[in-house]
Parts: sequence; structure tokens; C-alpha cells
Amino acid sequence: MNKYSRQRELILRTLEENKIHPSADTVYEMIRKLMPNISLATVYRNLNLLAEKGVIKRLEGVDGIYRYDADISEHYHFVCKKCGNIIDIQDYAMPEIIRTVSERTGLQIEDCDVTFKGICSKCITKN
Repeated sequence: MNKYSRQRELILRTLEENKIHPSADTVYEMIRKLMPNISLATVYRNLNLLAEKGVIKRLEGVDGIYRYDADISEHYHFVCKKCGNIIDIQDYAMPEIIRTVSERTGLQIEDCDVTFKGICSKCITKN
């Protein structure tokens, strides 16, 4: 990655410590408490750089707003259509699914993103 950046390091640490898949605006609000002079543009620029370099994942929420995930291990996501929360789903079937699809199609799959959409248990309980 490019030269060291204190802002980038703080953004990454904030994502690692907050497993809520925050938007850039949410990351900005969290970081402003520790670094009041940081700009929203700096947060966006660094989030995009971290995502492009594969250090974090960029996910699209149901509202079209990108959310960010510091967990780059193979896992699925569930997006609630009511509250917009994104939930990690750990499942060890991913390598088998990739292998099966590769064998059946002859494609060399290098990466896979799976997102389930529906209603989360908290929203179901509310209704």
C-alpha cells in the first residue's frame, strides 16, 4: 500500500473494532470523535483505497449506500430489507461451492461474494 497514513490506520482500526458494517458517513462520525479535523472526503478516499487494495470489503446495502467490512475472510452476508443491517454469516461450504462451480463450468473462480437479502430476526420479532 502507499505510504503510511495516520487517518487510514484509524479508519481501518475503527472498522476492525466495529463489526456493524458501517457506511462512510458512520465511519466519519466515529473517527471525528478521535480526530476532529478529518474530512468526510478523506474518509471516503481512504475507504475506497483500502477496498481497492483488498484490505477491506465494500458491500452495497439495500439503500444503495456502500458499507464496509474489515473481515476479508470468506463469508456470506445477510442484508435486512427492513432495518438495513448487514450480518456476517460464517459458513465453511464456500470452498466446496467454488470448486463445484469451477468443475461444472470450467471457469477459474478467484473470488466470490454471496449476499442474502430478507428480514432479520430482530425485525421479525418486532412485527
